Amino acid sequence: MALNLVDLPSDPLLHIVSYLDLRDVVRNTIGHKTQSWKKTFILYYEDLGRYIHHYATLKQAWDSLKQYLAEHCPNMISSLKAGVEEADLNAIEEKIGCELPDDYRCSLRIHNGQKLVVPGLMGSMALSNHYRSEDLLDIDTAAAGFQRRPGISQCLPITFCIHTGLSQYMALANCEGRTRNEIFYQCPDQTANNPAALDMFITGPSFSQWFTTYVKRVVSKEYPIICDQVFRYEHDKACVATTDDITVSVATSFLPELSSIHPPNYFFTYRIRLEMSKDAFPEKSCQLDSRFWKITNLHGHVEEVQGPGVVGDYPQLRPGRMYEYTSCTTFPTTSGSMEGYYTFHRLDREEETFNVVIPPFNMKCPNIPRVHGADRP
Repeated sequence: MALNLVDLPSDPLLHIVSYLDLRDVVRNTIGHKTQSWKKTFILYYEDLGRYIHHYATLKQAWDSLKQYLAEHCPNMISSLKAGVEEADLNAIEEKIGCELPDDYRCSLRIHNGQKLVVPGLMGSMALSNHYRSEDLLDIDTAAAGFQRRPGISQCLPITFCIHTGLSQYMALANCEGRTRNEIFYQCPDQTANNPAALDMFITGPSFSQWFTTYVKRVVSKEYPIICDQVFRYEHDKACVATTDDITVSVATSFLPELSSIHPPNYFFTYRIRLEMSKDAFPEKSCQLDSRFWKITNLHGHVEEVQGPGVVGDYPQLRPGRMYEYTSCTTFPTTSGSMEGYYTFHRLDREEETFNVVIPPFNMKCPNIPRVHGADRP
């Protein structure tokens, strides 16, 4: 793409700097001491100018993500691939017969996804008998999985989980009820007569929105780091309750790979932290005996559950000590809520029992578009 100074404002270089990352230009200039700053900038613009509306945002997202990972998950940095060249992206478009969105191309120019390793860059989730960790695919691997089959035609996988075979796809055309550029998890329709009928959990309207939203949640510590990998639990900051020096907080996650739209069965996992204040008196030390849950689905149907311990455990809490556990639930509706309490007894006075509030927390699956003509009985 040639740089046409006539078409730009009176101070064209400053105009371009507002979109492109000046630090990269400066680094390139230093690497070519015999080349002027202006010449380097023009060459830089000729190479990346088509991404003028995306580059700065995506470069900043990549830089902040790498800085955060270097501090918290350093092993993940080595899985990132260098950026791909324009000619390679053009060849991929010719191969699959579809144009790639400019924001996606721009991201690939910065980093061409990652190697197929664990943990995946796009987050993990684990239950006692289930594990998911999604890699961000390089463009060659993604192109090899480009879909032409009915139900998911003209869709490109952009993530992949080695353990589950799960991918998030990006629609490259307005086709079969999908909108170009949107990103989604596929969900086979178990009730349709047509085996190719698929439903979708929409995770983003475009690559930029999808990727930058994820990065923001990672670097702001909304997603916790567990075992040197990013876990995609979402924590509502209002979902915290303190009772008698014990604070209970909850984070939740939707699992598309264990869910279905038809028939409706939406699978969620939740992670609960119980922590006793370090300033509590030692005689406050206690042990959990039982739990009580009030579970409400979107239609207002209420189920009450009471039982001993949590996940087969009876944790003890002492001043400054914390206990976390993970459990799960399903709903026949796209959202639902849970609340309740734990019953504890004092370690040195077993007859003294008390309840600790579990704050209400909501679970909601991603947006589901209208069914696109599935043939049902």
